[in-house]
Formats: sequence, structure tokens, C-alpha cells
Amino acid sequence: MRIMGLDVGDKTIGVAVSDLLGLTAQGVETIRRTSNKADFGRIKEIVEKMEVKKIVIGLPKNMNGTIGPQGEKVLKFADKLKKKVDVEIIMWDERLTTVAAEKMLISADISRKKRKKVIDKVAAVYILQGYLDSQR
Repeated sequence: MRIMGLDVGDKTIGVAVSDLLGLTAQGVETIRRTSNKADFGRIKEIVEKMEVKKIVIGLPKNMNGTIGPQGEKVLKFADKLKKKVDVEIIMWDERLTTVAAEKMLISADISRKKRKKVIDKVAAVYILQGYLDSQR
């Protein structure tokens, strides 16, 4: 069973998908957000093409565990997505995933310009891999 991980931002959505055994997460793409219709359409295409059975969405929480304005946006996004795809959707605490992704890309000596293009996809990998590891 494949599981999808999403890092939802205002301008982009990072997408990762697990292998068939649910052991490892691989980055798929970064969706440039244009409209909810287009965004949900692309996610639905990936779900169908890769036979995804579950979606894990990173929920940005404040360091004290509360949900701020960005977290509220992501929760609304998840509610709308539930109406578009017929798969289970799980919210996953994503605190510091973007920071971890940024540090990893810097340590790999990726230029700032290239980092900007892949940071959300890498963050989605971190979100999904965290979830997959917690299930073992």
C-alpha cells in the first residue's frame, strides 16, 4: 500500500510517496499552487496513478503545540481534500521538518536557488518518513 505525504504551503505543495512496502519515502514533485481546483486535481492524479491508499498531511504547529494561522489553513485544505479523494487522510505534526530539510540540502551543498525549488518536496519526504517510522 502506497502512502502519500504532503507539505502544504501558501505557494507550493511538496509531494512524497512511499514505496509499496511502506518503508521509505521518496520525493515526487513540488506543485506550484494556482487554484484549489488545480491543486486538488493534481493530487488526485498522483493518488490514482500511484494507487495511494492514505495521505499524511504535515500539520504545522507552534513549538508549544498550539495551532496557529498556518495550521488552520492546512486543516481547511485537508477538509476540502477529503471531499475530493476517497482515501484516508491523517494529520501529522511537522514541526521543524522544513528546518531539517533545509539543513540537509545545505550540507549537500545545494545552491540557494536549487534549494528553493525542492525544499517543499524534501519536507514532504521528512513528514512521510516520520509517519512511516512511527508505524513500525
